[in-house]
Amino acid sequence: MNYKGSCHCGSVTYEVDVEPGPVLECNCSICSRKGTLLWFTPRTKLNMLTGEDALTVYTFGTHNVQHHFCHVCGCTTFGIGKPPGAKEETAAINVRCLEGVDLENLERRQFDGRSL
Repeated sequence: MNYKGSCHCGSVTYEVDVEPGPVLECNCSICSRKGTLLWFTPRTKLNMLTGEDALTVYTFGTHNVQHHFCHVCGCTTFGIGKPPGAKEETAAINVRCLEGVDLENLERRQFDGRSL
């Protein structure tokens, strides 16, 4: 299913082809503070529309995931990384930034990122 997403101020816009399903709720130090809910999809299914130049990247820990956020409003839009053993990059889309997603009815799966 195709969704449009953006940061809070609208500087960053994108569309992503994601199959609706359970979201990951991670308890790592960054996700728990920002409140992200993540859908995962191959990086090739993420299409930037505007504002690629407005994105700033932050990495921490193992530096395997590039956390992208808008440098204007600070909104966390998505992360890009390559899981161990994977052949292609994955986009971790913050569903809170997508239009038309019913957050109340999403199945949430807990992930213990704090212990990694």
